[in-house]
Amino acid sequence: MAVIDKSCLVYGSSREFLLQHALEHEQAVLTQDQVLAVTTGERTGRSTRDRYIVADTNTKDNVSWGRVNQPISPVNMEKIWQKAIAYQKSVRCFVSDLQVGASDKYKLGVQAITEYAWHQLFVRNLFIRSDCETDTYKQCWTLLSLPGMLLEPKVDQTFSESGLFIDFTNKRVLLCGLRYAGEMKKAMFSVQNYLLPMRGVLPMHCAATVGENKDVTLLFGLSGTGKTALSADLGRDLIGDDEHGWSAEGVFNIENGCYAKCKDLSFDAEPKIWHAVQQSRTILENVKLIDGVPDFSDCSITANMRAAYPRDVMPGCVVANAGATPRSVVFLSCDLYGVLPPVSCLSLDQAMYWFLNGYTALVGSTEVGTTKAVQPTFSSCFGAPFFPRSAQVYAGLLRKRVLSSQAQVYLVNTGWHAGAFSAGGERCPIAKTRQILRAIEDGRVLAAEKQVVTAFALAVPKAVSGLDDIAFDPSQSWEDQDSYRSYHDRLFKACEDNMQKYSNTVDLMEAR
Repeated sequence: MAVIDKSCLVYGSSREFLLQHALEHEQAVLTQDQVLAVTTGERTGRSTRDRYIVADTNTKDNVSWGRVNQPISPVNMEKIWQKAIAYQKSVRCFVSDLQVGASDKYKLGVQAITEYAWHQLFVRNLFIRSDCETDTYKQCWTLLSLPGMLLEPKVDQTFSESGLFIDFTNKRVLLCGLRYAGEMKKAMFSVQNYLLPMRGVLPMHCAATVGENKDVTLLFGLSGTGKTALSADLGRDLIGDDEHGWSAEGVFNIENGCYAKCKDLSFDAEPKIWHAVQQSRTILENVKLIDGVPDFSDCSITANMRAAYPRDVMPGCVVANAGATPRSVVFLSCDLYGVLPPVSCLSLDQAMYWFLNGYTALVGSTEVGTTKAVQPTFSSCFGAPFFPRSAQVYAGLLRKRVLSSQAQVYLVNTGWHAGAFSAGGERCPIAKTRQILRAIEDGRVLAAEKQVVTAFALAVPKAVSGLDDIAFDPSQSWEDQDSYRSYHDRLFKACEDNMQKYSNTVDLMEAR
């Protein structure tokens, strides 16, 4: 474990103590329902330009370096770490011994040290409570969060005054000048995303649910595609809403909490999440309050308003935090152009294509600096910012898992239909997408007679019992066929152009 000065560390603080400290010293407030509400200043999302991985003998040939995974030298990392330790001695920090990975075989210990009391409450909500001092945790990591420590870009050779640094050799994560709590969650997810493939485990940016028959469904998707909302289904139990590993034994959650987007949250559309955000252990982040009442329709702070809560405040939560081998794998794509079918059954090769492409629209992006306008994006593995290795590594593991499990992969459009976002289309209501998922999970979609539509040669149902009001061929929902073909061709070309980056690599489309 990285060496930390322990003289100013506070161990074992009760939730009540941390809550009171946040209220008195960190500008936190309580809502009318006694829920802690905080703000994070100018940065209301992840600072992608401020994320670094130490480039050393362990990582230099194993990380896909670039703008997402920016390198920092071991020497410079050590200089910044020593500055952090000097700063840490001047402030009181709170400590918990936690773990990421709800699997005895693949769990990772992490000692979370936070300058903010509410950050400590956050990691206790999101990570798994455990004891980092047992023999199980000889490989224990250190996560040190110091929002009050600002860097000197010219001296520290960083992009800004803030930074997130991952050091795999010394098993440490350092966050400086970052108040947005999601940075801590995604930092440890990135650590597991680097380590798990070496053990044959596929780490996934996905939700996981279980049905009455113990059938497991995975929901892949970027923020805004509906992953968390759709996983909070009244008819299914929740394993987790965001981060999982898929091993030969089945699926396990990497965390033990949810970090739900709250924009336009309502009881009618998302009753489980509505219930969760009113529980006393929940933390509301960047949510506008009016006389102590959250206004989830007010985006004046940010559209990326969040609620962080432990899984067990959700009705219908899988106690084991894990499940069997998945039967259904669903890629959620929020199609900006309105030309993807509501649901498609993918072949294995098509699954690799859409997994590597990761096409969707940025809707209320979680990243700092992203324009407020809805725009298309390609994010390999449906979460490129969190995956240190090359996309082909994760795609190869997905291929292996789908082949061995015989799981069926689907593409579901949670975006626009009957027109593009910019051409009078309408976004698919969450209730309609829930109906499609139920038809996937009970086998109606797979059993339906298929038709092949679009240049992507997608197999879609001709009709599905109980879904009579859905046009499965997207062209049939457009009044202007010339406009449909124009937007269709734009998306097809964009996807084909994006896939060119993988043309000179190992062929994942080879014969099975």
